[in-house]
Amino acid sequence: MTATEAISDADWAAQRAADRHMLPEVLDERMELPHVLLSYQQQLLQTTALYQFVVCEKSRRIGMTWAVGADGVLTSGLARAEGGMDTLYIGFNLDMAREFIDTCAMWAKAFMPAASSVQEFLFKDQDDGKEDRDIQAFRIRFASGFEIVALSSKPRSLRGRQGYVIFDEAAFHDELEEMLKAANALLMWGGKVLVISTHDGDANAFNVLVRQVNEGEKGDTAKVVRVTFNDAVDAGLYERIALIQRAQGRAPMGKQKWIDSTHAVYGDDADEELHCIAKAGTGAWLSAPLIEARMNAEAPCLELELPDDYLHRINADQQDLMHPFLERLEEVLSALPLDVLYALGFDFARVSDLSVLTLLAIEKNMHRREALSIEMRNVPGNEQKLIVGMVMERIRTRCVGAAFDATGMGWTVAEDVGRKFGLKEGDDSPGMVWAIKFSQDWYRINMPPLKTAFEEATISIGRWDAHMSDLRAVKKVRGIPRVPEIREADAKGKKRHGDYAIALALAHFASRMRWVEIDYTPVPNNQNREPHSGRPGRTADEQDALNRPWWNPPLGTAMRGGL
Repeated sequence: MTATEAISDADWAAQRAADRHMLPEVLDERMELPHVLLSYQQQLLQTTALYQFVVCEKSRRIGMTWAVGADGVLTSGLARAEGGMDTLYIGFNLDMAREFIDTCAMWAKAFMPAASSVQEFLFKDQDDGKEDRDIQAFRIRFASGFEIVALSSKPRSLRGRQGYVIFDEAAFHDELEEMLKAANALLMWGGKVLVISTHDGDANAFNVLVRQVNEGEKGDTAKVVRVTFNDAVDAGLYERIALIQRAQGRAPMGKQKWIDSTHAVYGDDADEELHCIAKAGTGAWLSAPLIEARMNAEAPCLELELPDDYLHRINADQQDLMHPFLERLEEVLSALPLDVLYALGFDFARVSDLSVLTLLAIEKNMHRREALSIEMRNVPGNEQKLIVGMVMERIRTRCVGAAFDATGMGWTVAEDVGRKFGLKEGDDSPGMVWAIKFSQDWYRINMPPLKTAFEEATISIGRWDAHMSDLRAVKKVRGIPRVPEIREADAKGKKRHGDYAIALALAHFASRMRWVEIDYTPVPNNQNREPHSGRPGRTADEQDALNRPWWNPPLGTAMRGGL
């Protein structure tokens, strides 16, 4: 290939892979292999050789994953009689898996050239009672019969696996506690576990794990290795980076300037990102004092829990079980004022979690005040629709929108309620009911405005201990606020999963999605009164003065609840 000939994508990928799979020449030429690792990297490998369960809290960008790659190769390259075993690396995206396996390929070439090249395959993820799924993965096989497997996402189960399991950037994994429970089973048969990460808040499961190991709760076979940015600099990190840069023909900046610029990049987060000091409150999305300060609304919380055999009882028994709750609900609904607007959020569940309805009143100064919440446990779908329908009927002429959880079985409730009250198809379509299918983008866009409402005191909610716990359950997962897949028990010992927080987020979303007029010309009626113009600025009192039944036209092209 000539210097001016265009390089193909395949050739470029092959060249990149070859470069990644080769130890930098300047290190290979000047040092024996054990000294290629800096002292803190060597310390980690020595610790994993002595302890079954190792937790490494570290600074960013100090080459720890690079060192762990060497550990994986040394572990899987050995024969079983010498302590060899499979290595399973678990990151949370494809780039992490690819970078780790490339690093392992580099070490394998340096240590044991007989190892196979990197292979890409689909890892079969199996879990009892759930459909199998395939995870994109990479592997290297060794003459020992063992292999290194790097997964691009977290498996639901480690059933049938044995060996050395590595969780990289564990603080940013969903369900870390559940994954560690599965990994602990490997220890019984001589396996090893390494949990390595920077911090992500003092309430994060990773920081809790660090404390547990330091306090001896994990036993004598567990150990914490802590490496800060300063530790790495003292061990020669700057000199190593400068050595590589000079070999590449680049001039490194001065040491102090490099240290200062690194701290400047992280700014206020430097303590957490570089010096292993977990930031207070970053794990939990809302602080307890902030939540409690907003718990100043007189909002009743109605609870309904039905027995497991409810559906097997005769109709009369079912009605007896439902009647007290429905009677109380009627009382609460009849007391709702109709001189304000409302927005509703509904998080659906049927078996393991709660269904929660939250109703926000939008006052004339745009303050959101919780008017009512309903919690239903073990309540069949038809009964849930009945209860939600009663609330919707009461507020239908005052409702700016209702957002329903439409994931799984929740879609049927959203669809049926939407049939009656209008199902929205988009931001500018008519209808009252939003069917929300949760995604990373939905949380990323719609959770921050709710937090702002708490911070700016533009929302008030009822004072309920369980609701405090649900709101505190929201964590930042890879920078996005959401409820992790971890269930906690309330004061009654019942499992909760942040259900109220989701219902409140849905209601707050609906309260912000106000209808707007697109193109509307009023039609005179026969009662010689001012036609409804659909102006968003009209107050609820002015709307009352028009005294037009809600079902009479004209509705306006962008008004909710289209016929």
